Amino acid sequence: MRYVSTRGSAPALDFEGATLAGLASDGGLYVPAAWPSFSTDEIAAMAGLSYADTAVAVMAPFVGDALTREELRALCVEAYGRFDHAAVTPLVQLDERNWLLELFHGPTLAFKDVALQLLGLLFERFLSTRDTHLTVIGATSGDTGSAAIDALAGRAKVDIFMLHPAGRVSDVQRRQMTTVLSPNVHNIAIDGSFDDAQAMVKAMFAHQSFAGRFQLSAVNSINWARLMAQIVYYFYAAVRLGAPGRPVAFSVPTGNFGDVFAGYVASRMGLPIAKLLVATNVNDILHRALSSGDYSVGTVTPTAAPSMDIQVSSNFERLLFDLHGRDGIALAGTMHGFEQSKRLAIPQAMVGEAAGLFASARIDPDGMALAMRKAWQTSGQLLDPHTAIGLAAAHAADLPADVPVVTLATAHPAKFRDAVERGTGQRPILPLRIGDLFDREERFDTVPATLDSVETYIAERAVPIAVGA
Repeated sequence: MRYVSTRGSAPALDFEGATLAGLASDGGLYVPAAWPSFSTDEIAAMAGLSYADTAVAVMAPFVGDALTREELRALCVEAYGRFDHAAVTPLVQLDERNWLLELFHGPTLAFKDVALQLLGLLFERFLSTRDTHLTVIGATSGDTGSAAIDALAGRAKVDIFMLHPAGRVSDVQRRQMTTVLSPNVHNIAIDGSFDDAQAMVKAMFAHQSFAGRFQLSAVNSINWARLMAQIVYYFYAAVRLGAPGRPVAFSVPTGNFGDVFAGYVASRMGLPIAKLLVATNVNDILHRALSSGDYSVGTVTPTAAPSMDIQVSSNFERLLFDLHGRDGIALAGTMHGFEQSKRLAIPQAMVGEAAGLFASARIDPDGMALAMRKAWQTSGQLLDPHTAIGLAAAHAADLPADVPVVTLATAHPAKFRDAVERGTGQRPILPLRIGDLFDREERFDTVPATLDSVETYIAERAVPIAVGA
């Protein structure tokens, strides 16, 4: 399997190369040169498989020759052995048609663990054969940071620098990052938004006088390997609800478009998905883009669902690449224009093409609170704010009555205790394995939200290529 950049100029890489690179050298995102596909018989054969074995079946075409099937399975067994539920991503029934896919049973209580526990092992595996020291740079709106730090803390040949917007993540999210005191973990609080942090990460990869000094990589969903691991739970859930014999719809609370793009890939691989519901909060750039073609940046509004407080959705570029007929050079021009003007009018033909699979909804705070309260009153389920937004979109969807709708439950409700208590009157309790979180020592540095300041901070602590080579 070869990987190409969405912007058409970076060299094609194999799976190992794309995993270690993260962002492409031309500023684009790596995607497979062609989408693999499964027959209905191959999908049906996934029934009854463990999560790890399902992961091997789904990911093997993407991994290619970089790992043997036995090596891939060993990594999956190790990664998912840290989850506290035997099913890894269990389904919970809410009513006659609505289901939750619980993605928060990993060590940091969020869906990011599903991918990042594996990504940490892939980094370690690939670096073990190289005389290379990796400098991982990431930006987080809350959950990516803690999941990436947990996955990489203490690993050889890796340092991780994680940027988060000061005061714009929950107290649990912050402490899950800042209480990890491993010497290879560096937490950076910036006085700005997640979009500011994400823009600086992309700028560092593109800034050759900086990037050329270090072996940079990414753990955000701009890294293809992370997104690949998220495809698995779409197959795992759908097969348990009757696929390939019947289609299943998924409602995905999303800000950066990575989680829902994994569903798009699952559909391209042959999984019968009736609809992918893109659930946004009031930071609704994705809803505007998919419903009217208006992909223009507004002001980020802080909300009770901070992982969705985003106005520039990096992974949307991967969908635009396919909508542009996989013409990377044409898309590069489009994206450069967007980066300059912060506005992009998507042609109606492309909007119509996307509408064959995608629908979207904008859920305001009242709609989120209502969904949270209804889930508690009717099924005894406490939902975090992001999941509640997904469920509200599921309730609003216009779908045939016989199509089951799976809402991705992206975080444990205890990660957002105040918001859940306001919505339901119930204060969720942290699981025992992190029950002492608020007694742990914190460590982080506050840095001005400028590219120069962040690059200087990292350069003073990272291992240059000359040392790691």
